[in-house]
Amino acid sequence: MIFGRGFWIVVWYGMLLLGVLGFAASIYWGRLTGWKNLDEFLRAVGTIFVSIGMILLLEGVALALGQLFLVIALGCFVAAFVQGRRGPPPRTKGRRATD
Repeated sequence: MIFGRGFWIVVWYGMLLLGVLGFAASIYWGRLTGWKNLDEFLRAVGTIFVSIGMILLLEGVALALGQLFLVIALGCFVAAFVQGRRGPPPRTKGRRATD
């Protein structure tokens, strides 16, 4: 038995809403920037998966599916970290085109 289970379910539904809003924003910005924000997209997908997984676990239905969603979310967050560490290519010091 989880103390305050109803409260935590509401919290995770709020996180799911934030994940969906982040997903929509990352799709919008991705289209404008040529998908250079792949790390933001992966974080939004990870937030959606972790929220659904926790809701499933707290509700007590589809426990295996909830755990699978948590593993997928972990993979999304690790991939977002790796993608975000790459960043833009470093600027080289050299002659300007006008010189």
